[in-house]
Amino acid sequence: MLSGGSLINDRTIDPSIQEHVSYGDEVRTFRTSLNTLGDGFVECIDDGTLQSIAAAQIPSLGGTIADKLIMVPVLEARTPTLRAGRFGWKNQHASLISFSADAYLNEVGITSPLQPTENTSMGNSVTVFDKVPDPEDPAKPSAPFGVDVEAFARFIRATKVPPRDATLAATPDAVAGSTLFDSIGCAICHTRDIVTAPAGTMSNGHTFTVPPALGNKIIHPFGDFLIHDIGTGDGIVQNGGPATRNKMRTAPLWGVRTRSRLMHDGNSTTFIDAISRHGGEAGDVRDTFVRLSDTEKRQLLAFLSSL
Repeated sequence: MLSGGSLINDRTIDPSIQEHVSYGDEVRTFRTSLNTLGDGFVECIDDGTLQSIAAAQIPSLGGTIADKLIMVPVLEARTPTLRAGRFGWKNQHASLISFSADAYLNEVGITSPLQPTENTSMGNSVTVFDKVPDPEDPAKPSAPFGVDVEAFARFIRATKVPPRDATLAATPDAVAGSTLFDSIGCAICHTRDIVTAPAGTMSNGHTFTVPPALGNKIIHPFGDFLIHDIGTGDGIVQNGGPATRNKMRTAPLWGVRTRSRLMHDGNSTTFIDAISRHGGEAGDVRDTFVRLSDTEKRQLLAFLSSL
C-alpha cells in the first residue's frame, strides 16, 4: 500500500504534496468507481444467503465458501463484529457506513469518527495545508459516526436499483440471449435473483435494522457479491488476507449498459473485450462463449445491452 493511503493523489493544491508512484511500489492498478445505485438492498442481504450462493458454485468452480466469501470488520459496531464483505472491488466493506467513512477519508479527504486520522502525502504530514481539526465530519448524538458520513449512507440506501431497458429486453435477440446467459454459465457468478433479509432484521453489529422498504425484496443484480480469481486480479490485498491478492468482486451487471468502461480497471471498452479477459475460475465459461455462433453471440450481447 502507498505510504499515506490506498490511493495516489496526483492532483493537489500545492506541488509539494503531489503524490506519485515511488520506486518499489510495484503493486498498483487503475480502478473504476463503483455504481452505488441499489446498494441499500445489497447491504440488506443476509450473510447466510451469500454463503448459500458460494456453496452452490463449488461444484463447477471448486474451492470452498471461504475462498469466495470473506468476513470483514464492521467499523461502526460497538463491539468487534465481522460480516460478509460486499462493497468495494475487494469486498473490503460489509456496511454502507463503513464504506462511506472509507470513501470520505480516501476519496474526499475528510476524516470522521470512524476514520479520524488524516492521510499523509507520501508519508509526509499535510497539517500545514489542512488546518481543520480532526475529525472534520464530527459526531453528534443523532449521528455518532459522522453527520455527513451517515447522511451519505442514508442517501445510498434510498436509491433505486438501476432499471433495465424494457424495450430492448423484450426483443427476440435479448430474450434468446437471456437463455444463453444461463446455459453457458454466466449466471453462476452473475447471479440473477437474490432475496434480501426480512424487515426488522438487525445487522452491522446491531447498528442497523432492515427497513420495510428494503426487506424481503427480490433484486436482480446479476452479481453474487463474492470474490473470484478470473485472471484479472491486481495483486492488491485489502481486508481479505494474502489469499485474496488476485481476486476481485464479481461486477454486478445491473446498469452495465450505461458504462463505457468495464472491468475493475476500466481497460475493457466493449462486452467482447470484457468477456475475453475472463480466465481462471471463469475460463470454461469464456471458452463456451467463444464457441457460440455469431448469431448466438449477437443475442447474448443484446441481452447484456438491456441490463
